[in-house]
Amino acid sequence: MNIFVGSLPYNVEEADLREYFEEYGEVTSAKLITDKFTGRSKGFGFIEMPDDEAAQKAIDELNGAKIDGRSIVVNKSEPKPQGERKPFNRNGGGNRGGFSNSRDNNRGRY
Repeated sequence: MNIFVGSLPYNVEEADLREYFEEYGEVTSAKLITDKFTGRSKGFGFIEMPDDEAAQKAIDELNGAKIDGRSIVVNKSEPKPQGERKPFNRNGGGNRGGFSNSRDNNRGRY
């Protein structure tokens, strides 16, 4: 079972995360999600456990547990439906800015 773990303190490392879940059974992988530019933890990660019963027990007992004073969120990870992802817009359209030659939009600045 793939498990989402959120609201983690930023000082938690993958080895720590693995250790928390190994108390409930075998952990095949532990992955913290990090910022690709800074390498700093984003405060969430994923655990993979082959035994669904052990994984569910870990979810039930660790959800809401405190680590360094923070209550963590633990639940079964569900994959995102492919159809709901928005395409990447390279032109910066919409309300997010983008380039415009219009004098009115740029208030007289070029």
